[in-house]
Amino acid sequence: MSNNHIPAKALRRVNKYLQLFRTGNALMGIVGVVVACFMAAGTDMIGEWANLVISAVVVFMFICGGNALNDYIDAEIDKTAHPERPVPSGRMQRRTALHAAAVMLGGSVILSLLTVDLECIAIVMVACVLMVAYEVALKQRGFVGNLTIAVLTGMMFLLGGAVVGDAADNVVVALMALLVSVGREIAKDIEDMHSDEGDRFTLPMRIGPRNAAALACVFFVAGPVLSVLPMLEHTYGPLYYSVVIADAVFVYCAAVVFSDPHRAQKMAKLAMIIALVAFIIGVFRF
Repeated sequence: MSNNHIPAKALRRVNKYLQLFRTGNALMGIVGVVVACFMAAGTDMIGEWANLVISAVVVFMFICGGNALNDYIDAEIDKTAHPERPVPSGRMQRRTALHAAAVMLGGSVILSLLTVDLECIAIVMVACVLMVAYEVALKQRGFVGNLTIAVLTGMMFLLGGAVVGDAADNVVVALMALLVSVGREIAKDIEDMHSDEGDRFTLPMRIGPRNAAALACVFFVAGPVLSVLPMLEHTYGPLYYSVVIADAVFVYCAAVVFSDPHRAQKMAKLAMIIALVAFIIGVFRF
């Protein structure tokens, strides 16, 4: 009879780790780095297939580790905010989440050494330091935390460029992603300022929602301004010009963030997807 319960117990054990790691997000990270590689090298990225596979696993482990660390740090907060997660629900001990985070983040750094590429290794190491710093201290410090998340978003594209030859190939898109991500993070903080708990002191709390919205507006506009650079330098093919659709949405976000930060951050996410598609199809030249 006990044998019949072994598969069920094993399944529950696997499921709680899948939930801890938020593997859906981690799988999207793999898609992100593959897209970043394609943006930098097009179909030539196939020639770097070994490093591409390694980087995909590295990104997967990094995101899993970051999520596990988040659950360790926010164990008390999650009893109210996310009681279904493994730690607050009692299905996993808090220190187990910390051990899982250490294994995944440390493993991502170790695995990056297999690329034998100093750019890749440096990017992964810096990203891990930033992730730990964010979870331990920076996310409580308002704008610094917003900027850290935005930098990590941009570093995804730098890693993709490094994997296929040169991180500099994706600098513009990385900077664009960084800028608009800051705007979106500020908009999210404006939206959540009345529900934030504990010692978290966000930018809107420090300078007021209207001043924070004005700063978000600057970042929402800065991204579209930067998108003109590849047009001037003819970096991509004519299909890249579809990025103006994303630019228009970002400008809309800049206008609406004062009155409706929720809509601004949601539309900014849509604009980021449109911009990403523009960069992808812009790789093709006719």
